[in-house]
Amino acid sequence: MIIYNITINIDQSVHEDWLEWIKTNHIPDVMRTGMFKDNRLLRVLGDDESGGHTYSIQYTCESIERFKQYEDIYAPALRGEYNNRYKDKFVAFRTLLETID
Repeated sequence: MIIYNITINIDQSVHEDWLEWIKTNHIPDVMRTGMFKDNRLLRVLGDDESGGHTYSIQYTCESIERFKQYEDIYAPALRGEYNNRYKDKFVAFRTLLETID
């Protein structure tokens, strides 16, 4: 299994709007692509010095090939919407993880 992890620090000024939008719009839009089996939204604890709130969003997919399909077909539009909505109010980095059985 592949876990696509996005760690995001969101500015306090848009935090409440972002949290509502990420849960009701963005995550459902990503899941509607059919590329991922499930997802989790987690809050990073102990990151009070950043001046914002830090979260991890994890999406699980069956293979690296499916993830690459997501990246090629769906990610540009979804990231564009995200960037347009929150512009300079967030910092994000992405990590791919592989589960070890």
